[in-house]
Amino acid sequence: MRDFIVIGGGATGVGVAVDAASRGYRVLLLEQDDFGKGTSSRSTKLVHGGVRYLEQGNISLVMEALKERGLLRQNAPHLVSDLAFVVPSYAWWEAPFYGIGLKLYQALSGKYGFGKSQLLSKKQTLQHLPNIETEGLRGGVMYYDGQFDDTRLLINMVATAAEQGATLLNYAKVTSLTRNKQGWVDGVVATDLESGKTLRAKAKVVTNATGAFCDSVRQFAEPQAKPMIAPSQGAHLVFDRSFLPGDTAIMVPHTSDGRVMFAIPWHGHTLVGTTDTPIQKPSLEPVPMEQEIEFILSTAALYLHKKPTRADILSAFAGIRPLVKSGDGANTAALSRDHTIHIDQSGLLTITGGKWTTYRNMAEDCVNQAATLAHLDEKPCVTRDLPIHGSLRKTARLGSLAVYGADATKIQRLIETDRALAAPLHPALPYCGAEVVWAVREEMARTVEDVLARRTRALFLNARAAIEMAPRVAELMARELKCDLAWQQREVARFEDVANGYCV
Repeated sequence: MRDFIVIGGGATGVGVAVDAASRGYRVLLLEQDDFGKGTSSRSTKLVHGGVRYLEQGNISLVMEALKERGLLRQNAPHLVSDLAFVVPSYAWWEAPFYGIGLKLYQALSGKYGFGKSQLLSKKQTLQHLPNIETEGLRGGVMYYDGQFDDTRLLINMVATAAEQGATLLNYAKVTSLTRNKQGWVDGVVATDLESGKTLRAKAKVVTNATGAFCDSVRQFAEPQAKPMIAPSQGAHLVFDRSFLPGDTAIMVPHTSDGRVMFAIPWHGHTLVGTTDTPIQKPSLEPVPMEQEIEFILSTAALYLHKKPTRADILSAFAGIRPLVKSGDGANTAALSRDHTIHIDQSGLLTITGGKWTTYRNMAEDCVNQAATLAHLDEKPCVTRDLPIHGSLRKTARLGSLAVYGADATKIQRLIETDRALAAPLHPALPYCGAEVVWAVREEMARTVEDVLARRTRALFLNARAAIEMAPRVAELMARELKCDLAWQQREVARFEDVANGYCV
């Protein structure tokens, strides 16, 4: 029997596995699809305190997130970096108004600060944002936040949890919960989706960390459980670098739907988002709605001198936010991003809400609560100073392999043993065959989608290029997994079905 079973392989679930295993608890994590398939691969790619939460008066959440932002940069410096943002001002009052707020934002970060905010003249604003709309521009405010590659961090967290002794399985779908004689949840029944075999496991505490899907798992324990989640969809569009050619991002604090909009440089491209649209139920493969696409294009056109059009979209993706219900839940933009821990009468512990930046603090809170619930020996949290797998500070010399951190030299050795693996998979993207082999051998990639969406970020950067890469990726994977031509053809077809949802 294990101490913990964690259901869900996103940032929250894997964070719990890292925390619990690093304390010395015995941990099993089960994910129904691939790690990060849901929300954790579909973020705005920012490690941030949340400027909008400051405006809402949620000082405690902002301070928590700013501290966690600093710890993330400390523990995963190969994936988390500083990013300068400019808030352009087109009215006389905007620069001083936002300037005061962003000074407070900087002050709240304390020793975890990323850089000083400052007022910019019109000339300085144009130096940082040469493509910004100039008509009516008065200047701007610069401040600093963090940027990251969400799923690369998650995959490194999976490796960290495994190194700490946890067992983690993807494509293992939990289908029911088991109970002891007292009616207390004491384990799970799951299906290995590759072999079809049934898996059974027992634990002293079962943690439901399935994000937007947490209500369906809660109903395994209590069929009449009232839903906790008011799901909301956010969409992002990706363009080439020419729309934001520098290394500075744009933050628009107020859009017509009440959300902040970002335009950020990411992996040599320009990512613009996001929206906040209430939806009825979550999906594993959400797609941007037509109104979301039009909203982002029209809002971006107000601030970018080069107006983006549908024809410029290289990839469009959507993610579901697991917002905890508050009142009627009608306006999801106004719901808190604080995390919630809920314990059902059956003893099932659910953790949901929160945000990527605060995953570590969420996990610490969850493990503390779960250990008390299960009467486990009290063990202190050690993740504040626990380096994430791959942690490496100086990565500039690694080029496109920098996101692998300390693992980059191992991928380079793969290339040295087989020079064919150095060949680019597509001229529009920086990925090579060695990364496919590494993903299969070392990062539990099982499908072409795993490689092109989450081990590399090809699908999120350029969907059509990713489709063209798929046959070569399938060929390389088949060689590693000992699969036949029919498997390759099925995988390419499956990937194309998914990737078509990213094409506009």
